[in-house]
Amino acid sequence: MITYEEAGELLGLAAARDQRTVGDSDILAWHDDLNEAGITYEDARAALTRFYVAQGDLRAEDRFRATTPDVIHLAKALRRERLTNFVYEPPPGDTDPHYFARLRGQISATANGRVPALSAAPALEGGPHPQFVEELEARQYEVGRPVPKDQDEDDSTTAEVAKVRRPGPLGVECPSCNAPIGRPCKTRLRRPHGARRRVAAGRPAASEAPAEIEQRRAAALAHLSAAATTEDGQ
Repeated sequence: MITYEEAGELLGLAAARDQRTVGDSDILAWHDDLNEAGITYEDARAALTRFYVAQGDLRAEDRFRATTPDVIHLAKALRRERLTNFVYEPPPGDTDPHYFARLRGQISATANGRVPALSAAPALEGGPHPQFVEELEARQYEVGRPVPKDQDEDDSTTAEVAKVRRPGPLGVECPSCNAPIGRPCKTRLRRPHGARRRVAAGRPAASEAPAEIEQRRAAALAHLSAAATTEDGQ
């Protein structure tokens, strides 16, 4: 908590920089505002320094005096900066029954500046977990084995094609519009061309000749006629 005397000292530091006149009401206002916001004397003094240093590049007519909202805002910003790279330091051993109390104490000490803040986040250290290493050895995984280089381009191309090959018309290249494997045909409704469907079914891409179509139609009619005669006879 900031005392009345400390509030007067803060206003004296501000007056030394901006030549303001300080009275009892000014000290009382700063005392009440800073304590209500929970600002310590050290943080308020550091905030004042940052406030006036930041105005060093301004012209005299553009500078202005620090107020309690300025000090409160900068003091809270300073506390956040000190906690940027905060890392909890556990006690020796694997257990910490007073974890929350210890954590709050370390956060408070770092935010208040009693403990030097880390300038950078600590780097991760150590190798893989021993249990993970044991599992790798038990299963005889070959980690880091180089890829064989005796495969020619044809094998490589075949492997790439196999990745996109799928059942149905999209599993073959379209002979009508040359759409590649896995890509739809270049039609208005994006439906596969008839030739592509025939190739996917294992038939020739070209449609059947008229004679073949007529022969298939006659065979179908004969089958229907025979079926109808059988039903009449029953």
